Amino acid sequence: MHRRSECPIAYGLDLFGDRWSLLIVRDIALRGKHNYCEFETAGEGIATNILASRLKHLVGLRIVEKVRDPEHGSKRIYRLTQKGIDLLPVILEIIVWSAKHDPESPVSKAFLRRATRDRAGLLAEMSDAASRA
Repeated sequence: MHRRSECPIAYGLDLFGDRWSLLIVRDIALRGKHNYCEFETAGEGIATNILASRLKHLVGLRIVEKVRDPEHGSKRIYRLTQKGIDLLPVILEIIVWSAKHDPESPVSKAFLRRATRDRAGLLAEMSDAASRA
């Protein structure tokens, strides 16, 4: 990957700063989605060609891995790698920030309390859930 800047924020944005990459990570980590059809119907209306491109990009970056489905050996599923799991604190902070500044946010007050009072515990649960795929 060609780096345009030495800035760590620019580096992160170069990797996952498009509209869809973090939503795919969110869907795997928080919504238990693991296959192509589940991502396609996630609700944001991602086009199939964009979804395929982003999944390939995330696999190439080793944020997501494509593995054999343990329940259906002929199918493939996507799951987070450790590098992807390491993005969970970023996703949590985006959720908290958005809830604070978006008056129409659907994030529950209970979730926000948990995110501020027991951030480590919440992140551990998110990480465990993301690792179970």
